[in-house]
Amino acid sequence: MSFDLTFECLLDLRCSVAESPVYDERRNCLFFVDLGRGAIHRTDLSGAGHVEGTFDHGAYSIGLARSGRLVLAQRDRVVLFDPDSGAIAAEIASIEADRRDTRLNDGKVGPDGAFWVGTMHDVAADRRPIASLYRVSPAGDVERKLGGIVCSNGLAWNGDGTLLFHSDSRGPWIDRWQFDPSTGEIAGRRRLAVLDEAGGRPDGAATDIEGNYWSAGVSAGVLNRFSADGRLVQAHRFPVPSPTMPCFAGPDRKTLVVTSLRPADAGAESRAGGIFMASSSVAGVAVHRFDDRRF
Repeated sequence: MSFDLTFECLLDLRCSVAESPVYDERRNCLFFVDLGRGAIHRTDLSGAGHVEGTFDHGAYSIGLARSGRLVLAQRDRVVLFDPDSGAIAAEIASIEADRRDTRLNDGKVGPDGAFWVGTMHDVAADRRPIASLYRVSPAGDVERKLGGIVCSNGLAWNGDGTLLFHSDSRGPWIDRWQFDPSTGEIAGRRRLAVLDEAGGRPDGAATDIEGNYWSAGVSAGVLNRFSADGRLVQAHRFPVPSPTMPCFAGPDRKTLVVTSLRPADAGAESRAGGIFMASSSVAGVAVHRFDDRRF
């Protein structure tokens, strides 16, 4: 089904790289990060009540936890952050702390209650497939699930939690896996799409209840909506050149919120790096929460 999206700028923040938006239905607010500032932002869906906090160790992706805290991926560790107190509450896991050429990147909580997070090769002049995808269990155990990645991205699950979508922004490809929500096991890898600069290198992503996978085409100013079997349903034009990740927000999950980055050559009038929103005719899949009872 094709439909148009009309985007409005929710917050004209001009972040260097805004990423990882997630809607907290308990607080009725949106959280997201700015990679350039190492910051977590919080705002109402009206744009009111905007606050931010910065971290010396970085802020690369976030997820919700059952307690109300946030799971935060920093450069080489995953921690719990309390948005009410503004404090790091606990360290959950350390990942690739002995490497200076990689860092954590996109992360989301899966239907198994674990935090899934990938790394990326953090050397801009020579991107190589040395990164990995990890599963961080509710006990803090770290399992390497996949290697041979340049920039792990695009994590999302379908509505019943039986399919995992994952991309490599520098592959650039999108894959689909069979997923066991009771164990976190993945199997049956299938290549859904291979993209280029013109089609939109795959960045962050989200899924809707009709089984579609929404991929931010960061190099082409589009949101690419794919069916579960990899058919391009529609390429939605975005108002600034580089969208980075969509999420579905609001009580009915029909408010599509999309973060963006700000290119170095952006003009003074450009809202690139802002947070945008549009009404969607289809609802998104509800996000999951990390089981943080042990922390």
